[in-house]
This record gives sequence, C-alpha cells and structure tokens, in this order.
Amino acid sequence: MNELKPGIIIGCDHAALTLKEIVKTHLIRQAGYEVEDVGVHDESSVNYPDYGIKVAASVSEHRFDRGILLCGTGLGMSMVANRFAHVRAALCNDLFSAAMSRRHNDANILVMGGRVIGDVLAIEIVNTWLNTAFEGGRHQTRLDQFDNINP
Repeated sequence: MNELKPGIIIGCDHAALTLKEIVKTHLIRQAGYEVEDVGVHDESSVNYPDYGIKVAASVSEHRFDRGILLCGTGLGMSMVANRFAHVRAALCNDLFSAAMSRRHNDANILVMGGRVIGDVLAIEIVNTWLNTAFEGGRHQTRLDQFDNINP
C-alpha cells in the first residue's frame, strides 16, 4: 500500500455536509491524503465559526500545512479563517481562482460554497488547488507584507 500524503484538515457547517463528505472521500481514496475531519457530522444547525476556527487555528499553528472549509456560500468560513495569523484562506468556486490562489497567494486554506457549486466542480477545484505550486518571487514579497500588518 502507498504511503499517505501529509494531512489536510477539513471542516464544514450543516449546509455543506454532503459536499464535505464527497471531498473527504476523494482526498483519501483518489488523492491519497490523510484527512482530519473536525465536523460537522450531521445536518443539525450549527454556528459555522466553530468549525472555521478549528481548521484555521490548526493551519495558523502549523499543525497542518493545508485545510479545506465549506459552508453554504463559503463567505462566512473565509471571513473567519482569514482572521488568523499566517492563514491565507481563498474562496474558490471556479478553477481559475483555485489556481491563482496558489500561484500568487500561496493559499493554505481552500474555501468552497456547498450551495454554490456541485460535487464534480468541487473535486476539480480541490485537485487544481492541491496540484498548483506557489510561484514565489514578487508574490512572496507581497505575502511578506501580510505578516507585517499591524492595524
């Protein structure tokens, strides 16, 4: 059996449970990643920040290099995640955004809207995001500015 790739942490709210399960299965079975699923595990209504915080804190604290968050639109989860130091969460509901979030922004959390995109597109976005490298160079200079923001 092949060794699994480094872990990805994933979380969602009740609006994106079905898509999270599809993405998680893909990550494990087709892409070969270890996945830590912080929930939700049923469709009971929850406060999405609770799950966004779990994923973003784990990436911020370097326990995971990458994370995936899903909610109804992706908007709330991206807002929560980007409150954390060293997190660059990108809301990507198309392939171009997924590629550019990695090439130019070195996004370490992918956010998608479970009520916005279908499962086939979501898997293509995940694959694009996972397989697109950060270009560095002038883009790194810009990212360095992120860490120096002190409002």
